[in-house]
Amino acid sequence: MDTLPLFPLASVLLPGGHLPLHVFEARYRKLVQALLNEELPDRRFGVVTIRQGWEVGEDNVDSMYDVGCTAIMDNVRQLAGDRYDVSATGERRFRLLQIDTESAPYLLAHVQWLPDATPEPDNPARRERLTAAAREAHERYHSSGLRNEPHETPGADADPADLSYLLAEDCVLSVEDRQALLAETDPMVRLRDLRRLLLREAQFLRELRAVPAPLAEFAQEASPN
Repeated sequence: MDTLPLFPLASVLLPGGHLPLHVFEARYRKLVQALLNEELPDRRFGVVTIRQGWEVGEDNVDSMYDVGCTAIMDNVRQLAGDRYDVSATGERRFRLLQIDTESAPYLLAHVQWLPDATPEPDNPARRERLTAAAREAHERYHSSGLRNEPHETPGADADPADLSYLLAEDCVLSVEDRQALLAETDPMVRLRDLRRLLLREAQFLRELRAVPAPLAEFAQEASPN
């Protein structure tokens, strides 16, 4: 069991994903300062998604998903009022075991690392088929007509275990869908599930001419912290 400083968010961070943060709340400013001062190793912190509650305000998080992702702080820009603009990169999955609210001015989490399992069945033909199908669904999603932002397709040398996260990163998926991808430990099942999600979203985009979003996203204003 290891310990991580914890940053609950209303969004899901995937391994390899980009995380921009505008930090203004006191406890998270102290977390950034501890990372900058190397009081915490490797500029690493844990990100978990809020299931119920709010990002801002003391003790406003009622419950969180139990699978999260570590983030490595890449760049920090200090602003007036001890606020920070931070960018970080998703790294490694963990399972949340216990939260410590007393040992530090920010949340700490006792975690268990969550590596991928060996796919069942596992053979080169299945990997190749699922990889090709997921890439095709990703291209279909981006050619659907509304998602016109530039996107970068992972190279042919991308590890199949990482590919589902790399493909999902530039797609609009619900919190629930992204959390399910994060929690799935079979990389081949993850590729299959991502393909299904992207085909579904591409169909929505073609038929509804809009990006679907869960109703929960309209229940609160977006928070920078």
